[in-house]
Amino acid sequence: QVQLVESGGGLVQAGGSLRLSCAASGRTFSSYTMGWFRQRPGKEREFVAVIIWNGGSTYYADSVKGRFTISRDNAKNTVYLQMNSLKPEDTAVYYCAATGTTLVGISMRESDYNYWGQGTQVTISS
Repeated sequence: QVQLVESGGGLVQAGGSLRLSCAASGRTFSSYTMGWFRQRPGKEREFVAVIIWNGGSTYYADSVKGRFTISRDNAKNTVYLQMNSLKPEDTAVYYCAATGTTLVGISMRESDYNYWGQGTQVTISS
């Protein structure tokens, strides 16, 4: 079982930065692919970024590429999402997710993630 708790959300002006954190419980955290997803107002939840177990490979949605950076610290059981050059359209609830299996590498599919956090609100003002 893996429990995920996000933090770091808030209200910032366009062009600003935020760093989201996702703290995970469970000793096998370091074995799992971790992802960030978001749900914008009135939209379906969508993929944002993913990082494999050792941080050796990452992948981003086109909408955030070059602005967001996903990273992880397995010693701290934490995954991060550094968000720079924020835009009003980045306003969303951000969720971190864990695959919970070593069989999945890079994945953008929600169905590959078995554990989800409760989400953290990010609001970007124009």
